Amino acid sequence: QVQLVESGGGSVQAGGSLRLSCAASGRSFISYAMGWFRQAPGEEREFVASIGSLGATAYADSVKGRFTISRDKAKNTLSLQMDSLQPEDTSAYYCAATTTTVWAPPTNRYQFNYWGRGTQVTVSS
Repeated sequence: QVQLVESGGGSVQAGGSLRLSCAASGRSFISYAMGWFRQAPGEEREFVASIGSLGATAYADSVKGRFTISRDKAKNTLSLQMDSLQPEDTSAYYCAATTTTVWAPPTNRYQFNYWGRGTQVTVSS
């Protein structure tokens, strides 16, 4: 059974940093893309960042220059370093993985077929 388990969420003040991690089990995603999405109450789930099997990355404009996505293929884990956090970054963050071969890091949530349960990030002003 495939599982994606997020960790690292919490509460920080504006300007602070958090590092999210996602541990995958049940299968290897070495050859596939993984990504992060977020969803605030009453809002659509939105793309944050993704990384392809060869290391190419994509970011939402709202997080470019502040967030960094990375992966450790040996450990089958995904990370998201979040710096200069702002109150508008408050959301539940979800790890996602796809088993579809894609040429570029996917940015559409419908391109991902495995999801974690999420971890909450709260940024206070």
